Amino acid sequence: MAGMSKEDAAAAFDPLRPRLIRIAYRMLGSVADAEDVVQESFLRWLDADREAVREPEAYLRRVVTRLCLDQLKSARHRRETYVGTWLPEPVVEASEDAIDDVTLPLMLALERLSPLERAAFLLHDVFGLDFEEVAETIEREPAACRQLASRARGHVRSSRPRFDMPKERG
Repeated sequence: MAGMSKEDAAAAFDPLRPRLIRIAYRMLGSVADAEDVVQESFLRWLDADREAVREPEAYLRRVVTRLCLDQLKSARHRRETYVGTWLPEPVVEASEDAIDDVTLPLMLALERLSPLERAAFLLHDVFGLDFEEVAETIEREPAACRQLASRARGHVRSSRPRFDMPKERG
């Protein structure tokens, strides 16, 4: 990657864009927010020392995941005061990678997870990364990531709400 120009950086980024958008969408539940996060990751990719990056996909996946976690954490206040029903935006995509397909019920179940549980569950169980990669991405120990994913699986199976809400508001 020595001497990689911005055009070369864009050429390396473009094939990864659809997968990065799928990761961001699964974490955020909004196409617009996912596209914003991926665009921000592209800008960070342009500013990064690309010569030091051994695996661009892993680097970009980490950037996207961290940006999503930041957005989820900052959006917590807005989500807690919102009185309407949350539903992820439906996306119809022609995906060659059937393993990346996540159904609406799973998206609704993911809303019940904390941001870190959601990241660990998606990166490991949906996108097939090992726990060492997940740990590096979300800056936790592999054992903590295994615990986060285990808790997330339990929450998804039980489909219990993340927050108590009176029936008249739910």
